[in-house]
Amino acid sequence: MSAQQSTAIVVREPQSLREAWVALAGLAAVFLFEMLDNSILNVALPTIGRELHASTTSLQWATGAYAVVFGGLMLAAGAIADRFGRRRIMLIGLVLLGLASLATAFVTTAEQLIAVRVAMGIAAAMTTPGSMALAFRLFGDDGLRLRALNLISTVGMVGLAVGPTTGGFVLAIAPWQVLLLVNVPIAVLAIIGIRTGIAADDPLELHRDPLDVTGALLGTATIVLALVAPTLFVNQGTKSWIPWTTTAVAAASAIAYYLRERSARYPLLDPKLVAHPLVSSGLAFKAASALAVAGLSYLVTLQLQLDWGWSPALAAIGMLPQVIVLLAGSAFVNPFVKLVGLDWAARLSATAVVAGLAVYALLGRYGYPWIAAALVLVAAGMRVVGLVAGTNVLRGLPENRTTIGAALVDTAGEVTSGAGIAITGTILAALFTGSIATSHWTADQTSQFREAVMVAGLTITAVAAALVAWGILRSRKVS
Repeated sequence: MSAQQSTAIVVREPQSLREAWVALAGLAAVFLFEMLDNSILNVALPTIGRELHASTTSLQWATGAYAVVFGGLMLAAGAIADRFGRRRIMLIGLVLLGLASLATAFVTTAEQLIAVRVAMGIAAAMTTPGSMALAFRLFGDDGLRLRALNLISTVGMVGLAVGPTTGGFVLAIAPWQVLLLVNVPIAVLAIIGIRTGIAADDPLELHRDPLDVTGALLGTATIVLALVAPTLFVNQGTKSWIPWTTTAVAAASAIAYYLRERSARYPLLDPKLVAHPLVSSGLAFKAASALAVAGLSYLVTLQLQLDWGWSPALAAIGMLPQVIVLLAGSAFVNPFVKLVGLDWAARLSATAVVAGLAVYALLGRYGYPWIAAALVLVAAGMRVVGLVAGTNVLRGLPENRTTIGAALVDTAGEVTSGAGIAITGTILAALFTGSIATSHWTADQTSQFREAVMVAGLTITAVAAALVAWGILRSRKVS
């Protein structure tokens, strides 16, 4: 064995996190971009609206276009990366991210900003799933893999937590464009870390099956429509035919995609691989946690401000238990998994998510301590299941399918987050009479709102519980 080959092996399979710190710094920078991006931009939306003379719809698409493109292209980008190189596709995506972020400095209209956000969504689809896949492939030991993913996710959680506050301070002294230009140094850091710390793609770890273009188009259409539908329900209302038609077309596209993947000689993602117990259970747990977090955050925010009359600042403080647990959770993830094992960690953490939802649905109306307890339970469960479920999905897939597996995990989270908001928003719209945003409710409206919150909470609890039960049944089939 030559010295060059030996060095490559050490780079690809380090024996500790310290040996891989350069690579992990690059991968953490990728995840930081994903978590920081929308959270920091949301703070600037009023300023952007004034300076660009943007309508409410344009502002909505400034954030929504990114999410839709990101979610819609992840599966296709993951499939391409597994064929042509995870490291290569990620580096291309990071270059695109840097260029798109630089273009922000020249934005003068809302339409130009939306175009920049679309480009950044494409870059995110090319990079985010790869961060999980490359971290997984970097190590051969499951314990090191979990610790690496925990480290990367912690960096992202810090970005999510400090993004709004940091954005507010930046806006006080600098133009709003700076909030997106910050992605340029993040992209440079990621490029340096990944190019230096991760070996070039090994052809033996890739596959050369022809790309299923039809499957990619159907899959992308399904996800895009599934992500757009919740927004249409909120904007158009449940009485409009547009959101219902969009939902129906999304369902039809999903069926067509499944039938295509079953019959294709070289499917984009073989349904037999998804049916593997580790994969299907991990996706079920991930979907349940994403559904729970989105639905709970939406309901609690409305309850604190509209029902209890809290100011936005006080409501933000009311959400702190969730933020604290998400940030501090990194300290107990590894010991907990080591104590109970990967499979039981996934089951117990997913069950905690359901328990937190049930606490909120049944007891949240009786005082803030119950809401705080629900936020803590859901956040603690999500903090563990987000890592363990993804690890199990990648464990259940062949080595040359890990990037599309990571993309599948992220896509499951994106789609079910949208579903959580759509379910809760639809129930609120159906049970609440009048405009929910009015400053003074009648006694009947207050009663209707509280009933709607309970019904919506119990509904997403039931859906999440069904997903967790399915995941537990599937995980028991693991030999």
